[in-house]
Amino acid sequence: MSTPSRLLRDISSVQLATIERPILAIPVGSCEQHGPHLPLGTDSIVAEALCAYLSAANSRVVVGPTLSVTSSGEHAGFAGTLSIGAPVTASMIVELVRSAEWADSVVLVNGHGGNANAITTAVATLRAESRRVTDWWPHIDGGDAHAGHVETSLMLHLAAHLVDMGRAEAGDLRPLPEIADELIRSGMRSVTSNGVLGDPRGASREDGERLFAQLVDQLIDHVARHH
Repeated sequence: MSTPSRLLRDISSVQLATIERPILAIPVGSCEQHGPHLPLGTDSIVAEALCAYLSAANSRVVVGPTLSVTSSGEHAGFAGTLSIGAPVTASMIVELVRSAEWADSVVLVNGHGGNANAITTAVATLRAESRRVTDWWPHIDGGDAHAGHVETSLMLHLAAHLVDMGRAEAGDLRPLPEIADELIRSGMRSVTSNGVLGDPRGASREDGERLFAQLVDQLIDHVARHH
């Protein structure tokens, strides 16, 4: 017998009503360049996979639709990037959470660092309205910032058929704090011509499996403590 879906789109309102104190998990991704070797939907794919594992571990969790076009203006100038900006992203999150009155709480599972301002603004607004919402961000000690070893390894684990390691190449190798101001001011093009921050060439499926397991544990613990 197959496992019942935990995706909100796949269940009826009657089925949803049988879940006591449901937690709505929203994957927050992006549609933006990830170097010459990773797909535009990398952040969304990772966030969706994390939510899937969360829902399998916690019977109260249902997974909502992915926010797949968000705040990615820093990636302008690279083909395929789509962005609606931070203010619109924040407003979208606020209205979405407001509409989920049936949920006991909401967790925003974010896969894109560029959403920081939008999510921070949205969560502050929602909490001021006494809504139960948290945001969760992946944390990997010593990890590179964008399309490097970490993200490439995760994608080799989750969706290897979408990764072209033959095109993988190093980008800007400086620590993010050294380039953050310029990146925010002038965009990714100003610090990396290939859209990579880090070096993906040593990435592996094994590293991706290990890193993903760490993130799953972090997310499950976050929800257990805050929801």
